[in-house]
Amino acid sequence: MRSLRILSLPLLLLVVLAFVGTSNSGCGVYSFRDVSIPDSIKSIRIQKIENVAPYVNPQLAPNLTERLRRKVLNQTRLNLTNDDRADYDVNATVTDYSVTTSGVGTNSTTTLNRLTITVRMSLTNNRNPNAVPQEQTISRSFDFSANLSLQQAEASLLDQMLNGLSDDIFNRLFSNW
Repeated sequence: MRSLRILSLPLLLLVVLAFVGTSNSGCGVYSFRDVSIPDSIKSIRIQKIENVAPYVNPQLAPNLTERLRRKVLNQTRLNLTNDDRADYDVNATVTDYSVTTSGVGTNSTTTLNRLTITVRMSLTNNRNPNAVPQEQTISRSFDFSANLSLQQAEASLLDQMLNGLSDDIFNRLFSNW
């Protein structure tokens, strides 16, 4: 009987902490999977991501836009809209897409290349008339074999690039800047 009571106490404590940690209704904040969105925010517009990098991967910007929109729909309670009066307005631009050597083998031969993608993004809170757009730059690198052409590397890395960049943008959007 005593061992059951000892086991029950930590379980009860865990359940109480779970409810306290996820119940933010008294604070006026919606919280889900480490996402914090004020209750007053109901809609979001994610504008088409532009690509102004010196080298343009034509698949990146449209696919990244779509991946980010799906992520917001699936992981928040926000309504996605094209209305310029959305509570949150997100604008992003791919500003860099470059390849560098990141690994050198024997006899000074390149063995690994690194593709680095930089995205400049801004979030405008239209519910706050005094709000200044919050801006951030996100950069992520992806390594690939130097035996691959850039086109081969892009094809094999596309899903990884989209997942990583959309996760980074999402996390920046819904964290405290």
